[in-house]
Amino acid sequence: MTASDVAFILLAGFLPMVWFAHRLGRNRALALGDAATLHSQPGQYGWYVVLGLALPALIVAVIGAVLTLTGVYHVPSVMLVTAALVVAAGGLSLALRYIRADLPARNIVESSIFWALRLASMISILTTVGILLSVIFEAIEFFHIVGFWNFMTGTEWNPDTAFLQGAGRGHEDVAQAHFGSVPIFAGTFMITGIAMLVAIPVGLYSAIFMSEYASHSVRGWLKPALEILAGIPTVVYGFFAAITISPIVVQTAEFLGLEADATNALAPGVVMGVMIIPFISSLSDDVLRAVPQALREGSLAMGITKAETIRHIVIPAALPGIVSASLLGVSRAIGETMIVVMAAGLRPNLTWNPLEGMTTVTVRIVDALTGDQEFNSPLTLSAFGLGLVLLVLTMLLNLISLTVIRRFRLKYE
Repeated sequence: MTASDVAFILLAGFLPMVWFAHRLGRNRALALGDAATLHSQPGQYGWYVVLGLALPALIVAVIGAVLTLTGVYHVPSVMLVTAALVVAAGGLSLALRYIRADLPARNIVESSIFWALRLASMISILTTVGILLSVIFEAIEFFHIVGFWNFMTGTEWNPDTAFLQGAGRGHEDVAQAHFGSVPIFAGTFMITGIAMLVAIPVGLYSAIFMSEYASHSVRGWLKPALEILAGIPTVVYGFFAAITISPIVVQTAEFLGLEADATNALAPGVVMGVMIIPFISSLSDDVLRAVPQALREGSLAMGITKAETIRHIVIPAALPGIVSASLLGVSRAIGETMIVVMAAGLRPNLTWNPLEGMTTVTVRIVDALTGDQEFNSPLTLSAFGLGLVLLVLTMLLNLISLTVIRRFRLKYE
């Protein structure tokens, strides 16, 4: 029995049971008396019976899944489906037996909803902890091989001979593999900085125009037109950067007497900035429009011009939201891979010249995990070291942004 068969049986058998249980619980409550004599509404008694039906079946399904995933015992699909349906029928019978006029069905249902929502909120936290632990354990193994200090301060990334060490041939007389992360993070910051230099001014000015100057009809077609950019696949942006923008950069550099590589950092940075414009523009527009109109009217009433009102009143009041939008754009730029691969190349290059080829952390992570290396190879494990450092840097950016948001929120609210 396949997983699709199990899902079909559960849906085909469980959903009708849920509907049937709700009807039975509601009718059982109505048989005890009218709505005035019942502690809760009749429908809430129905949901109480549904909980009695669903919770035992869910517990059985979770236990079966955990036993199978951990390898303790492989639960056959037929046994799992049968046990879940039998336990659900038993829970239905028991819940119907406990129904009485003074049963606080409403309190029980609302308490169950509260704990379900609380569990849902914990899923993101547990997922983050799981991701962090999985990265940390593999990164520690990598740092045992390379060394954390050498990884953080090294200026050369050349892992070409790392596969020999993973194959147990590291003692041979070959060139030593180097895992210095400085060129990779330098390329990440360079391309991200170029992208934000394009995205923040254009996105913010677009938001100011749409919220403060544009008419309702103009804003009605301009904002959707900008948001179309967010729906374009990144591989299309990569083609645009490699085929159109990169040759323009090379030709412009030659016209100015400079030399530019065919795969350079400027082209993906500019295209990535264009891709991020809708994120910053849309969010900034929303926070600017959320500024109370009374602040604008009070400023204009004192003789301050519209431009000065926007600069000194509206933007400072909306600054927390603008910072949040900019942070979202930075995170989007740091995590982008396809545009960099297609337009900037894979060469780790420590330079201040954006006309040369560079690479980013995410590109090197993908390159390390998609080859034919052994998993215990230093090249493969280097992906986890890069991921851990990138995760820490992202957390620091979040802390800085939260500090800025809290400071200005206390000032303007």
